[in-house]
Amino acid sequence: MSLDSTSEVLRPEQDCQPWQPPPPPSNLVFDDGEPLESHRHRLAMNLLIDSVEVTLSHREDYFVGGNMFVYYSRDQAMNRDFRGPDCFVVLDVPGDRERQGWVVWEEEGHYPNIIIELMSPGTARVDLTQKRDLYEQIFRTPEYFVYDPFKPESLRGWRLDNGHYQELEPNENGWLWCSQLQHWLGLWSGRIHREWAIWLRFYTPQGELVQLPREVEQQRAEAERQRAEAERQRAETERQRAETEQQRAEAEQQRAERLAAKLRELGVNPDEL
Repeated sequence: MSLDSTSEVLRPEQDCQPWQPPPPPSNLVFDDGEPLESHRHRLAMNLLIDSVEVTLSHREDYFVGGNMFVYYSRDQAMNRDFRGPDCFVVLDVPGDRERQGWVVWEEEGHYPNIIIELMSPGTARVDLTQKRDLYEQIFRTPEYFVYDPFKPESLRGWRLDNGHYQELEPNENGWLWCSQLQHWLGLWSGRIHREWAIWLRFYTPQGELVQLPREVEQQRAEAERQRAEAERQRAETERQRAETEQQRAEAEQQRAERLAAKLRELGVNPDEL
């Protein structure tokens, strides 16, 4: 594919009519028929998309997509050289449109603000060269990240500075700052849908993991289970305390009865004492 920065970008004409979703252009393909590299890649992509949804839950003007074509010029539509990014985020766009892919000339010229590619041995070279150049020179995407879900040391990122990508320096945790979302992008070890791995996830500026709704619900359920268990243990402790108190009272009563019987044997009326 040519990376000529003069590739034509089409923009929709402005009119006063309410916006209606245009029919998909007949010459555009929205499915390349190629599955993701592995089950883990699919889980990693969905995890990133879900995390972005949580991170941007305070706003509506964004779109997040995964493994979707991004069409930006007639030349690219004809050549079909590049499969869509594994995960991309576009800010300041209507979030309520149904989209089969991202067609720049139908989106008032908006390109992705963030792109994340999930690399594999078969795609790493292209992700680090041709795609990186495309996103830098044509898309002008402000931030680009790459990660191989099977190689924790592979996380890298770049930020556009004066028209060129500058590689990001990780913090002490190995995380990269994503200025477009004002969040950290870093690694997390755990189980996602029964598969344990080191996943790429977002963290708040304070370093807290951006949790998915199901994780929040699981934590809530676990906290409720622990609360119920603590209540059960408290009730059991109270029952044992009451039982001990009853046994003590019964022992005291038996002792008093034995003493009274002994006094009567000695001719002493215990009721008169």
